[in-house]
Amino acid sequence: MDPDPLALDSLLAARRSLRAGLDKSKSLSAALARAGPRLDEIRARLPSLESAVRPARAPRAALSSAASHIDRAVGPAAAVLKVFDAVHGLEPPLLLPSPLPSPLSSYLSLLSRLQEALRFLSDNSPLALQWLDDILDYLSDHSLADPPFLSGLQSLLASLRDSKAPLDAGLLDAVLAKLLSEFRRLLSDHSNPLPMNPNPNPSAAASIAPSPLPVPVIHSLTSILNRMISHGRLDDCVSAFIDVRGSTARAALDALGLDYLRIGPADFDDVQSIEADIGKWGRHLEFAVKHLLDAEYRLCHEVMENAGVPELPSKCFLEIADRAGFRSFLNFGMTVTESKKDPIKLLKLLDIFASLNKLRLDFNRLFGGKACVEIQNLTRDLIKRVIDGACDIFWELLVQVELQRSSPPPPDGRVPRLVTFITDYCDRLLGEDYRPVLTQVLVIHRSWKQEKFQDRLLLDAILNIIKALEANFDAWSKGYEDATLSYLFMMNTHWHFYKQLKGTKLGELLGDVWLREHEQYKEYYAAVFLRETWGKLPGLLSRDGLILFSGGRATARDLVKKRLKAFNETLDAMYQKQSNWVVTDKELREKTCNLVVQAIVPAYRSYMQNYGPLVEQDASASKYAKYTAQSLEKMLGSLFQHKPVKSVSFRVSHSNGKVESVVSNQYRSAPTVV
Repeated sequence: MDPDPLALDSLLAARRSLRAGLDKSKSLSAALARAGPRLDEIRARLPSLESAVRPARAPRAALSSAASHIDRAVGPAAAVLKVFDAVHGLEPPLLLPSPLPSPLSSYLSLLSRLQEALRFLSDNSPLALQWLDDILDYLSDHSLADPPFLSGLQSLLASLRDSKAPLDAGLLDAVLAKLLSEFRRLLSDHSNPLPMNPNPNPSAAASIAPSPLPVPVIHSLTSILNRMISHGRLDDCVSAFIDVRGSTARAALDALGLDYLRIGPADFDDVQSIEADIGKWGRHLEFAVKHLLDAEYRLCHEVMENAGVPELPSKCFLEIADRAGFRSFLNFGMTVTESKKDPIKLLKLLDIFASLNKLRLDFNRLFGGKACVEIQNLTRDLIKRVIDGACDIFWELLVQVELQRSSPPPPDGRVPRLVTFITDYCDRLLGEDYRPVLTQVLVIHRSWKQEKFQDRLLLDAILNIIKALEANFDAWSKGYEDATLSYLFMMNTHWHFYKQLKGTKLGELLGDVWLREHEQYKEYYAAVFLRETWGKLPGLLSRDGLILFSGGRATARDLVKKRLKAFNETLDAMYQKQSNWVVTDKELREKTCNLVVQAIVPAYRSYMQNYGPLVEQDASASKYAKYTAQSLEKMLGSLFQHKPVKSVSFRVSHSNGKVESVVSNQYRSAPTVV
């Protein structure tokens, strides 16, 4: 059956309709696919659009109030930001490379501006943050802004509020470090070791010395110091000051060659071996105190006095003195006081006391602060040891001289070295260099014991020493087996007392009468010596039996031979014995030899002129005419020559019975007093 045309048309129409719908679906699907990203973009923008239109939806009153809140918060914040910009603008000139520009006032002015800016930021930043935080709370409470946006701002404000970082990002610390560096540079560039004047002018020493640093430099140092103090950096400046000035002072002392200050008691035998060092010590100590440390003391006060810290100048000065090694001077003095006792040590202790006493006012001024208590105690202890040691030795001198009385006398009759030493020593004690110092030492020592010092105490002590010495050589003269040698010894010693003490301080103390007595004793013993020795020889050249050759020429010749033989034998024996004897003083030796020559040679010349021809023709004439007048005079003139000695007996008796020499080196103890 044929299809219905109507039905076929309907099917065709339906197909066309379905096809068209399918095409539309495909087109719609494609359009939707193209619209997807746009929808996503719109969806992403919806929150911001919502935030943007939220104020439009908010009540008019809330919006009006928010404007005033925002204005109040933004104003301070803008001011803070402006100051921050100013701080960053100060960074380039403040961080210029060293050295800082001169005058320093311009740099410090920039620092003042930085400090003012930082004070403003410190005072206003918390307030600005609080107002910003308040406006965020207001916007959040009234839903005037997107919550995530507000949350981000609040987190940012919280991080700013809790941050420990400095507001200037460390600029102030960097500037303070530069100031400290400049402080040290100014000190280093203008600090030079002070040289010691080898020939100081006493009048110049009394004048006020200039400051060790130029005045403009001191002004710059104090300006920096004041700024550093305001930022709690005083200790840094003090450390730099002590470091630089201490090193400079040390260099000044090192240039003096102070290695001797490091010696200890075990490094030397006696004080005399370091006598030269003690002399240098006094000169170096005076330079250190009056010039070097005085300059450091004044500089400490000029720079540190207005720092607002009590005793700071004294503390700085003490540190500088210690860095320089000043205590080694006091330690050296202690070392001397600990050395062995001897008379030379007394003189050196007096030298040390004189040096310390000369500097007493300077010591009190320089080390009078509370910070210097330790060095005050060390100085007082040194002075006490010096005074005690000096007095101990002085009062023992008499005992030590008396102890020598039992010692044998010099075997050659010379003046004992003990006698010359003690007389010279006592004269030095009475001289202008030592008498005032020794008197002061004795006064102080007796005052410690609540005893008064009498003016005659020192003089009587020295007189007693000399009297003991006189008693000693009287006792020593009795120790000779040969009486004629004792006469020579007494002649020597009495002449020494007269000649060596005449015109001296000791001689003035003993008086002219005392000196003349010794001169008279010298004359007496010289006469006795000559009479008992050489004065007997002319008697051997007797002319008895020779006048007119009464017994005949042969008999006369025999008498001349006999008498010349006796003369020669006696002369040779006496010369041989006395050639080892000594007359110490050259003038006395020449005078004594001349007296011997005058006593013998004229008589011998006359005898030989008259009777020499009787034996000169004899085959054995040389046995009898042994000397000519000239050779005899020359031989006798060579007597009593001075010979060096190496020892002396001047000993200290200790409580343990041990005897030790108190005179050092050339005054060592020996079996005899020589």
